[in-house]
Amino acid sequence: MGSLDVVPFWHVNVPERERTAECPEFLRGLNPKDLMGVSTPDSAYEILPWAEVARIVTSNRLERFQRVPSQLRRYKKFVHQTARRHGSVAAFVLAERLRWAGPAPVRPSGAAPFQNPADYKVLYNDWPYGLDSRIIHLVVWTKFELVADPATGDLTDKARAEIEDYVTKTFRSKMPQGHVMWFKNWAALKSIHAVEHFHVMLFDPDPDFIRKVTNGDIPQCNKITV
Repeated sequence: MGSLDVVPFWHVNVPERERTAECPEFLRGLNPKDLMGVSTPDSAYEILPWAEVARIVTSNRLERFQRVPSQLRRYKKFVHQTARRHGSVAAFVLAERLRWAGPAPVRPSGAAPFQNPADYKVLYNDWPYGLDSRIIHLVVWTKFELVADPATGDLTDKARAEIEDYVTKTFRSKMPQGHVMWFKNWAALKSIHAVEHFHVMLFDPDPDFIRKVTNGDIPQCNKITV
């Protein structure tokens, strides 16, 4: 009879020579979604095409976005190591990615939203979801509040209109129709709460445009080995 041994979840997508007898600290206490993700072989993960990305955003089913399992493992290790070195991921983002002086909360200039370039910054999502390689996932970080209705948690009509106007001027004006989607994660899905931000996804944009809008940014997943 064949072996009925069950491979521990922390061995999935890991070369045999790198496996450990005990679960690594950065994978302990995972929530059910992340546990299922890390436990899935990369070969069983289905990369999301643009049409599905658009459906997810339009229907507000944001929980359906997931990272490729091996990338999720790398992300969890990065978060664990970064929190140890910097105190929190938010502190790392403020100091190293945004380079906005001072601890959170950061202070805006006082200008209307998106009117002062010093009040916002566009960077790559450091650990993007498992998407078609032609999809570019950016994050727009803001010093000003993206005002939400306290009763529903949704953006107010005014805040949504301000973001729509910014996205149209900055991204839609440079892209074919239907090639730009944006969303703001629900509070339960946000990995960083201390700094305001929303997500922009672009289908097959001009690389020169991306370099310009991100000021040549490189995502952490392409810069470090974890």
